Amino acid sequence: MKGTNRKKMSGRMTFFLFTLIPVVLYTFFYVVSVINGVCYSIMLVIGVIVTSLILAISLNSLKIFKTLTKSIYFVPAMIGGVTIALIWDQLYYRVIPVIGKALGIGWLSNSLLMTGKTALPAVVFVQLWQAVAMPTVIFIAGLQQIPDEQYESAKIDGATAFQRFRYVTFPYLLPTVTVNLVLTIKQGFTSFDFPYALTGGGPVRATEVIGILIYNDAFKNMRFSLANAEACVLFVIVALFSLTQLKLTSKGGTD
Repeated sequence: MKGTNRKKMSGRMTFFLFTLIPVVLYTFFYVVSVINGVCYSIMLVIGVIVTSLILAISLNSLKIFKTLTKSIYFVPAMIGGVTIALIWDQLYYRVIPVIGKALGIGWLSNSLLMTGKTALPAVVFVQLWQAVAMPTVIFIAGLQQIPDEQYESAKIDGATAFQRFRYVTFPYLLPTVTVNLVLTIKQGFTSFDFPYALTGGGPVRATEVIGILIYNDAFKNMRFSLANAEACVLFVIVALFSLTQLKLTSKGGTD
């Protein structure tokens, strides 16, 4: 009886140590990666849409050097993501801390990639710096389709600049907003090169998005079937977010 009980206890301990705990830990790490991916996408979408819209309105209102200025803003889009990440990696480690110490700003005195609180926003900023170019061009194309008579009528009616943007500019830009939202959501959830080149998923998994988790499972841990399943889950997440966003924007357009 004692031997049987010992075997049962040994079997339970083996199951607990080598099966249950790894599954629980992996589930936790996967949930963390999904949360990081959602936060990454939200920050990227808000940053890209707002920044590109402001840039588009500003560039579209230029009277001189319009083509040259547009070309300058489009330069980051022609550089590879890994190249940009390596450039900003050196800026974060060598330039920004010097500026932070000179200005007496504590949180800038060290690399932003070294702490969990600032690492994810720092990586998002680098991708935003490159990703803002194409949405800006799309917004400019949408702005050029707005008839000047609409603005003239709004000015005659006494509309302010904000009212002209709200009731004239934004309704015409809604289709381009939809396009940019779908593209940016996809970029955010499928992002891999910027987080991997800048931090590799660290520090302490603070920037480990779903793409890095899939890469590690497939090519480091050699669990290809698990990586395939994670990729399918990623596809479902992106599809759900895109469909929800399309539904919301279509309702806003019909209203």
